[in-house]
Amino acid sequence: MIQVFILGLVSFFVDISTEMVYPLLPIFITGILGASVAVLGVIEGLAESTASILKVFSGYISDRVQKRKFLALFGYGFSWVGKIFFAIATSWQYVFTGRILDRIGKGIRTAPRDALIADYSDKSKRGYAYGIHRSFDTLGAFTGVGIVLLIVSKTSFDFHNVQIYRNIFLLSIIPAITGWLILFAIKDKPDVSSNRQKISLSFKNLPRKLKMFLVFTFVFALGNSSNQFLLLKIQKDTGSLFTTLEAYLIFNLVYAALSIPCGRISDLIGQKTVLVTGYLVYGTVYWLFAGGNGIPFYFFALGLYGFYMALTEGVEKSLVSQLAPADMKASLLGLHATLVGVGLLPASIITGILWQQFGPSIAFGFGGSLGIIASIGLMIIL
Repeated sequence: MIQVFILGLVSFFVDISTEMVYPLLPIFITGILGASVAVLGVIEGLAESTASILKVFSGYISDRVQKRKFLALFGYGFSWVGKIFFAIATSWQYVFTGRILDRIGKGIRTAPRDALIADYSDKSKRGYAYGIHRSFDTLGAFTGVGIVLLIVSKTSFDFHNVQIYRNIFLLSIIPAITGWLILFAIKDKPDVSSNRQKISLSFKNLPRKLKMFLVFTFVFALGNSSNQFLLLKIQKDTGSLFTTLEAYLIFNLVYAALSIPCGRISDLIGQKTVLVTGYLVYGTVYWLFAGGNGIPFYFFALGLYGFYMALTEGVEKSLVSQLAPADMKASLLGLHATLVGVGLLPASIITGILWQQFGPSIAFGFGGSLGIIASIGLMIIL
């Protein structure tokens, strides 16, 4: 399990970096650089989809060569390179380039890293292992948001001062490099699989339960747009970056606190019940965003959204790793991540267009409806 904790520590530092940047991007893109909400949707959709398309290929290569660490190192290196483009941005195209580079790195590292977690954990404790990693990851996010919140509270933060954003973006590079260096302490587990020549991603040859789960994962992903839209709505309704960061901090705190318990519960009662509950909570949150407003409301809604993430993020990976053949863990973890990300492209573009044309209520109502549909489908087929 020590390897799982080390991987968690890597994610802790890298997510400090990511979340120092992430909640500022929607304001930076639309407020400083003058791009529309629809452009924000395109940037986020293309960036996340790029990452996800790469995950299946990275996972496949990892299974073929049984070298997970190298791919993870290569991918984590992109995390700090992409942020340089944020710091020098004079138009939304710079941010787009930085997001693409960052997400390319995520696409390369995710499946090999998740397979390493599976390699170094017992099958009966797989949900717990992924919960540990999720908890470290989200504690990093909590810390990153906390750092930005502290900067905003202790300085005269000017929404229109581009240099303040650039300074924070440059500062975020330090924890990203720290996490990357820690990863050198990880070693590949030797002889993970003795069958390296028969890896096939033919959908028809996959176990039936896994196939059906992947189908409904994709349906759910079509309504699961970028979290940037949640943050943008809070900022527009409250007019306060500080409040937006506070709400996001609550999200990460709940997510971090509940990831391990939710993973452990999934080991005890099965992933199906936990995932169905998670998808229902997601649908509820998006419908709440469609009709609600006010600071206490947003604090509650983002806390509930953190509960959804704890119920699903690590548990989905646990389920895929258990349903997948032993020699295809990384490939199928990558395929799952690819389907989620490919769905994010149309989801974010559709949400941006619906917001632009009809307002945020219709946009969030669309996502909430697909979340509920996916939860019902998952309950029936698994």
